[in-house]
Amino acid sequence: MPNTPLIRLGTRRSQLAMAQAHEARARLCAAHGWDESAVELVPVVADGDKVQDRALAELGGKALWTRGLDQWLAEGKIDAAVHSLKDVETIRPEGIALAAILPRADRRDVLLGASSIASIPRGARLGTSAPRRAAQMKNLRPDIETVLFRGNVATRMAKLQAGEADVTLLAAAGLERLGEEGVGTPLELDDFLPAPSQGAIGIECRADDTSTRDRIAAIDHAPTRAEVSVERGVLEALGGSCHSPVGMLAQAEGDGIALTVALFSADGAERVDGSCALAAEDGHAIRAFAKDLLARATPGIAVLFAGEQ
Repeated sequence: MPNTPLIRLGTRRSQLAMAQAHEARARLCAAHGWDESAVELVPVVADGDKVQDRALAELGGKALWTRGLDQWLAEGKIDAAVHSLKDVETIRPEGIALAAILPRADRRDVLLGASSIASIPRGARLGTSAPRRAAQMKNLRPDIETVLFRGNVATRMAKLQAGEADVTLLAAAGLERLGEEGVGTPLELDDFLPAPSQGAIGIECRADDTSTRDRIAAIDHAPTRAEVSVERGVLEALGGSCHSPVGMLAQAEGDGIALTVALFSADGAERVDGSCALAAEDGHAIRAFAKDLLARATPGIAVLFAGEQ
């Protein structure tokens, strides 16, 4: 094995991002029979990690998580980058390729601070910065108030413990990857729809770097890619952004994908639902489905789906 790494893998510095990078490295080394030293992890500070007191949508959206890693890729400082795919814009720079998507982890949300949505005390405060979580919870429990919660998993759990909110929601996949599987109550998918791409890890590289692209493609998980492709395709067709409260679930079933989507107004009072079965590569069906949802959306919902992700 050469002294220099075969792949320099960029990642955000958060504990969860590092855990995801370690998983990506382990899968690459297992697939190719490499020693761990063949994949160097390169931590990069994301713009979104620098400001914690404002909602992501106010700061520039999902590009805050990807911009730094994109720049390091373009400058050749890293060969590939690991991302939580739910934090990656649907429209990416032309020179970047999504070389692999790892097997999807638990895509559910986990409720902390109460044993169920029904048991949350009346008028309780939900700590979240996610429009989807806030709107979907208020759709189910209009009496609940929301307060801004930003930061990594540990920070949000500490804020909850400190009484800054009564309940909060975290991704089951993130808790699992941090070894916190027993924390909170997972919400069933039929009751609380996850974010598009939730639980999926993506690895990107330069599109013209065929050597790195081929090496990473060895760990691509086809069923997860099929599901995520549909979810990201629908989100793009909806014109979804960080302001857009949308819950989505695509599940591989045989040769097709079963899809369920709900769009909400910001206050959760308005909701439009849709479901269908389609093929992952059927762009026409994806766009038609999104068009139908928007056609049935109230003005309070439609105004939140006016920009690209």
